[in-house]
Amino acid sequence: MKISVILTAYNEERYIRKAIESVLEQTLDDLELIIVNDGSTDDTLNIINSFDDSRIRVISHENIGPGASRNRALKIARGEYVAFIDGDDWFSPDALEKSYAEARLYDTDITMYQMINYDDETGRIYENDWFDLISFDESFDGRAFHPSECHDFLFDLSVGVCQKIYRNSFLKKSGVLFPEGIFFEDMPFFFEIFLKAERISIIRKHFYYRRKHIRSITNVVDCKFLDTVPAGQELMRRFIDNGFYEDYKYDMIAYKINGPRMALTDMADECRDELYNLIHEDYLQIRNSQYYDDFLNELGPVKRKFFLDVIEASNYEEFLDIE
Repeated sequence: MKISVILTAYNEERYIRKAIESVLEQTLDDLELIIVNDGSTDDTLNIINSFDDSRIRVISHENIGPGASRNRALKIARGEYVAFIDGDDWFSPDALEKSYAEARLYDTDITMYQMINYDDETGRIYENDWFDLISFDESFDGRAFHPSECHDFLFDLSVGVCQKIYRNSFLKKSGVLFPEGIFFEDMPFFFEIFLKAERISIIRKHFYYRRKHIRSITNVVDCKFLDTVPAGQELMRRFIDNGFYEDYKYDMIAYKINGPRMALTDMADECRDELYNLIHEDYLQIRNSQYYDDFLNELGPVKRKFFLDVIEASNYEEFLDIE
């Protein structure tokens, strides 16, 4: 078959019907839909089971998180290409037909398309630069390109896994999997799989609708943002292990620092001390590693000061007292 679509869902009873229908009603019908019910405690599984379509395959297990759920689905995906959808989002009707045709035309490992936001409260549909792929200038249109051509703006790209389709044989050969047990699993996965690709293309069309609502993972900076620290640690480990570190260390180090730094500013009060402690422990490990001088030399003045202040202050209150 042409495409395996992987849908992971945890307590998505309000939205999952639309997500499933958006796949089954695609203009491309040579597909399978692998739905992973990740330990839902609401009516999600009953809604999934209400669909009678031979293209649906269901995995249901205890709550293990999105990364582990996607990894399980990848093991059984049979399509030539793989796409992902979250349980509260949906595809445009021709998304898979056109992205598959593009991928075949340019023989790509990854084909990227635009996403568009939907505000669940107001019904407003709106674009943003990140999801519109504006980092790619016109020279990237209508062809396949190598990731090395994106060196200067790699960390300006959207990491969302649902914004791309991936050649299945390439995924299997690469050995790249999602980190398990943490949120923000898209981020380490994206950078590793993108840099391992040989042929990538982009489509400047909005094929994916991303629903913003009160339960969206990135909508509220609460305790799930504690995982920005282990996600950043996993990112750095993958860059080192794959030999990407030296070529990208300036931007990668800044990116690693910035996520937790911004989260700490906006974090809910009840989570802030714990986040600070995680950042502090991470930076102490870096101080005792061979990469410490890179952080001192490669960071700009604002991020460098943050890095050193966190090392100096043993808790968040001490950190606030540093001028």
